[in-house]
Amino acid sequence: MPQHRPQRKQPSLLAWLNHVIRLIRNYVLHRQDARHASHALAEHARPAAMRQELVSELLAALEALDARTAEEAASGMPSIPPASSSTTAPATPATTAPAEPRASSPSEQETESVLAVSESMALLTDEERALIHRIHHETETANRNNLTRTEAYRAVYYRSPELQWALLAHLVSRNGGWNMTDLKGELLPKLLDDASRTHAFMMLERINSLIFHDAYPQLLLYEASCREGTDLSRLLPYFGVSRFMLPVWRQFWQRRDSVLLTTALIVNEQHVIERPIVRSEHFRAHVLKRAPFLLQIPLQTNTVVMPYGSPLDSGGEMMLAGLVLEDFSDVKERVEFGKRLYAILLAVPEVMEGVMAFVRGVHHSGSRADYAPHLFTKERTGRREDDGYQARLEGCKLTKAAAGKLYSPDLQTAWADVQAKLPERTDWFESADAVGGYFEALPMPDVFEITFEHCMAFNKLELAVEAKQRFGSHGKTKGTDAR
Repeated sequence: MPQHRPQRKQPSLLAWLNHVIRLIRNYVLHRQDARHASHALAEHARPAAMRQELVSELLAALEALDARTAEEAASGMPSIPPASSSTTAPATPATTAPAEPRASSPSEQETESVLAVSESMALLTDEERALIHRIHHETETANRNNLTRTEAYRAVYYRSPELQWALLAHLVSRNGGWNMTDLKGELLPKLLDDASRTHAFMMLERINSLIFHDAYPQLLLYEASCREGTDLSRLLPYFGVSRFMLPVWRQFWQRRDSVLLTTALIVNEQHVIERPIVRSEHFRAHVLKRAPFLLQIPLQTNTVVMPYGSPLDSGGEMMLAGLVLEDFSDVKERVEFGKRLYAILLAVPEVMEGVMAFVRGVHHSGSRADYAPHLFTKERTGRREDDGYQARLEGCKLTKAAAGKLYSPDLQTAWADVQAKLPERTDWFESADAVGGYFEALPMPDVFEITFEHCMAFNKLELAVEAKQRFGSHGKTKGTDAR
């Protein structure tokens, strides 16, 4: 005869409300603790600053680029166009934003670009064409999924530590993977239907993939320059890279200022995704304007964390530095968000040392068990919650009555690889005036120790699940696995 499992009853409404009040009280109390912890960490900080003489030099080079772009547009002579992602021949180059209203149509620009790139490729040496082919191939191979991209960034940083953006990109890419697997984890399937989660995954995947497609060839080309002992940044257009980055890399080759390069890459990559993804009608309709995405702000699940202390260390505990992005749709906020993350990583020794220990010691799987194995597990228990889900977290700890850790699958279990066609791109760069403000300062956030803040995001998600069970539609979310 089948055994009957004892069923856990949901707490009464009064008990549940008391739980909510307790969480709110703890949240308020710990916010002040986070401020004190951030200030204690910042006491040993070595704040990074952008060298204003180099900023002025870069902006002057960008202004000269503005002038050349206007001359080319007036003469009708296209510059050497960027190449596509093809590993055989550059066939779909990005086009430069027109400087005058009466520019040629997009189709005419594309025809001009294809002809010009064919002619310009013929002027390259066999070695240069072979290098372009190899970088395209390596980029395409490493751009398979979030796991391969994240590892590729880490490998670049190990080889070339002056490329500090690669370390920042590695950490942000880890967070992207965790966000992807959340969509198949313990909580979000109880709140979102299959279609919403699939659209959200596709947006995360496209962002992760497009940034990698743009940035990784730049990193590889720099490494090739180091091997050759000569600046190869003149080849950047063959990888679809914005004109904005040409003077940036030329200056870096001469000055070796990692702060300015990292800032410029942050600016570039956030603008690269702006038009094809953030402004995309598809993603705006299916993700960005949907209630579940808008709820990320109060739930604060749109957080980037940088683990600098592990619960697996002897006598240690999970410690997280990071920030919450309030408005993903604002490109300026995304850029400043990236700059602040970089400032934390670069300036605070305890954070940098802890992050490097984590990066060296923990292979990226996409599961949140990578940094919080005391709260999350990659293994699904198979337990069914016949009486509905009951909260398992109390702050950053499991409750005594918890029915096990929260399920957080690895990426390969959660999602199959996606071979999405990369969008056609136009050069986002318009003028030096439009980007000058990004190079004024590298601000250090007042509060960046967010361990408890991050835990509270999952406490809030649990409350949302319980609230939906109590006050929302009855039964399981259509099309989801409610285990």
